[in-house]
Amino acid sequence: MENYIDIHSHILPGVDDGAGSMEMSLEMLRMADGDGIVGIILTPHSKPWHRRRNCVEIAAEAERLRDKLREEGLLIKLYTGNELYYRSGLTRELEDGLAGTLAGSRYALVEFAPSADFDFIRKGVYELLTGGYRPVLAHAERYRNLCADKKGVAELTAMGCFMQVNAGSVMGRYGFGVMGLTRKMLKQGMVHFIATDAHDGKRRRPCLSECAKYVEKKFGADSSRRLFFDNPLCVLKDEDITMTT
Repeated sequence: MENYIDIHSHILPGVDDGAGSMEMSLEMLRMADGDGIVGIILTPHSKPWHRRRNCVEIAAEAERLRDKLREEGLLIKLYTGNELYYRSGLTRELEDGLAGTLAGSRYALVEFAPSADFDFIRKGVYELLTGGYRPVLAHAERYRNLCADKKGVAELTAMGCFMQVNAGSVMGRYGFGVMGLTRKMLKQGMVHFIATDAHDGKRRRPCLSECAKYVEKKFGADSSRRLFFDNPLCVLKDEDITMTT
């Protein structure tokens, strides 16, 4: 498999702790294009203590980036969204256009503090579900109170929550402990998306091919295609995804 769709990235310039300039964004997009990524959802952080762009502002900035892409002759498709730090009233912000879902779908990429307890994560997931959204838990491998017991992930998945892990975690870029946990999640069928969570062109790069090859070798071509293309495509089309747990 050679084509991938990335649902979690920080490539939009100057809006969060990701790309700091248009040139850095273009450098990252050139890298992604060379790696086989054909679609990227731009997901700048939406945190209550940070300056936040609303959906209209993000769309305008994304269009400027698309203009530069066309000048470069790059064919990557860009979509907009947010990485949503969970807070009370988040569903109202989504309805009011103060924060965005993934590519305008009902899928919402949500994150929590790494130390958040399971009950708090479940509460946030439940709020999104009752608001009519499909929660996608960003970099699920980071939540030690969730991943300490497979039952927690299974419970959230049964509720209708999807698990996204970072390619860098699978490949050991954040330590052996994180790598072991993330690979265990993959082996147990607890993962629905693998994304880059790219912030720059060095340590947190917009690349998926190395990880996709690893997943294909260990778990088969069907699993690799599902995690890197089919499930992300369902997000872009706002279609249902078959749970794997």
